[in-house]
Amino acid sequence: MKLIKLTAILLTLTWLSGCNTLGLGKDEPDVAIEGGEVIVEDRNADSSGVEGDNAIGTDIGAETQVIVGEDPYQGNELNDPASPLSNRVVYFEYDSSAVRAEDQVTLEAHAAYLADNSNITIRLIGHTDERGSREYNLALGERRALGVRQLLMLQGASIKQFQITSLGEERPQLEGFDESVWQQNRRVELIYIGQ
Repeated sequence: MKLIKLTAILLTLTWLSGCNTLGLGKDEPDVAIEGGEVIVEDRNADSSGVEGDNAIGTDIGAETQVIVGEDPYQGNELNDPASPLSNRVVYFEYDSSAVRAEDQVTLEAHAAYLADNSNITIRLIGHTDERGSREYNLALGERRALGVRQLLMLQGASIKQFQITSLGEERPQLEGFDESVWQQNRRVELIYIGQ
């Protein structure tokens, strides 16, 4: 993410320097990157460091620094809406404990987070839709949670970081009797403990 932002800034800077070469942006400031920071120097500022309309009661220097690579979200990365870590539900096909391909990125992100934070514990809660016996659904919910745990462990998480629970059909996400409802109920929830 930081590399993409830095690349976008560098492309913008390259374009701006081209405008200055062509004489299109003569009033544009000089821009340079030093030590991971973007330095903007205004050539039009007078020696006092105050320019034009801003001279009334303000102190604007001839040089401004902008920090590159800072993410706008300053909270816990688990709650960053732009992060795959904010997704804490994995869904399953009917009567299956195989993780779907579209959930792989989410699980890779959680595995990396768990591997980097070995002191964190996570509870995996397996759920099913209402079809099947209570006993069968409890076993299926457990197989789903164990399948997610296995994938996370293969990518670096430790077995001591997990608690496995199956609720089967007991706590549906949605109430109803059609495939769109059942699809939402076939899931494993990833609950970080103490977060």
